[in-house]
Amino acid sequence: MSKPLLIANALEIGYADARPPRQVIAAGLNLNLAQGEYVCLVGPNGVGKSTLLRTLTGLQPALGGEISLNGKRLEKYTRKELASQISVVLTSPITVGAMTVKELVAMGRFPFTGLFDRMSDNDWKIVQHALDIVGLAGFEERGVHKLSDGERQRAMIARALAQEPRLLVLDEPTAFLDLPGRISIMHLLRDLSREHQQAVLTSTHDLDLAMRSADRIWLMDRGGNVMQGSPEDLVLGGHFEHTFGQANLRYNMLTGQFEEDSRQVRPVVFRAEGLAGAWTARALRRAGFEVVVEGAPELPLIELKTLGNVNCWSLTWQGVTREVSSIYALLAALAE
Repeated sequence: MSKPLLIANALEIGYADARPPRQVIAAGLNLNLAQGEYVCLVGPNGVGKSTLLRTLTGLQPALGGEISLNGKRLEKYTRKELASQISVVLTSPITVGAMTVKELVAMGRFPFTGLFDRMSDNDWKIVQHALDIVGLAGFEERGVHKLSDGERQRAMIARALAQEPRLLVLDEPTAFLDLPGRISIMHLLRDLSREHQQAVLTSTHDLDLAMRSADRIWLMDRGGNVMQGSPEDLVLGGHFEHTFGQANLRYNMLTGQFEEDSRQVRPVVFRAEGLAGAWTARALRRAGFEVVVEGAPELPLIELKTLGNVNCWSLTWQGVTREVSSIYALLAALAE
C-alpha cells in the first residue's frame, strides 16, 4: 500500500455549539487512507458516520486532534485549495432545474475556472473524461431530471471527479437505489480506486456489498470507536457481531449474514446437489430448519429430483411420501 494520503491523529469529533455546549461523539481516532485505496465506513444508525466524514473533509471543524491531507494540515488549506484536493458527494440531492448532464459535471471545474467561470478546452476534456469513466458517455445533452436514480448518482460522481481530487468522499451513495443500482455504484467506486488510483472513502449501510468490494472497512460502534481492517479480518475478530449484534440477532461468521437467534431450529434431512439444491437448502434455513444429510428415521426427508429444467421435491415424513413442484410448496408441506 502506498504512503497514506489522509491521516487523522487523536481526532475528536462532535459539536462545539451543541447543548450541552460541547458534544463529543468520538475521540482518540487514529485513521489513515492511501491513494488507490477504497475504504467503506459502516456502523449502526446514529453513531456519527456522517459527522466523521464532514470532519475529515473540512466541512465541520474537529474538536481536537489533527487531520493532514497529502502531508499538510487540513486547516492550512484555503477553501479553493481544499476543493482541488477533496471532492464530496452528499446524500441529499441538489436542485439542478433544467441543467444538462454535461453542465452538471462542469460544475466540478469551479475551483479552476476563475472568477467568471470560463471553461477552457482542457476543462471540457476533463468533463468528458469524467463522463467516460462513470459510463455516461452519450448522456451529455440529456436533462438531469430525465435520468434514473442510478444514472443521476453516476452524474454526481462524475461532477466530483471533474474536480480532479486526490480524495473522493461519498456519504451513503447508494441510499435511494435498488439492488442492481447499489451493486453498480459500489463496483464503480471499487474500479475508481483500482484502475484510476483514486482514493475513495464512502459511508454505507450495505454491509454485504461493502465486504465484497472494499479494501478496508472502518467499523464505527456505538461507543465512538473505529475498528480498521480488511473485511475478513473484522469478521474473524468478531467485530461485526460485537457492533451489530442484538438480543435476538447474531452474525454467522460462515455465511457472512445476520440471522435471528430466537427461532426454534428443527432438523431436516436433505439430499441434493447443484444449483436447485443450494437454493433449497438456503430456503430451508430461512424457514428455521437445520439442514443435515443424515438423521434419525423420524425426521423429514427431502430429496430433489431434476429432469432437464424441471425440478421436483419428494418429502417423506410421518410415513407419507408426497411430491411438490416448488420450494414454496415444500415449505408449506413442512409447516402442516
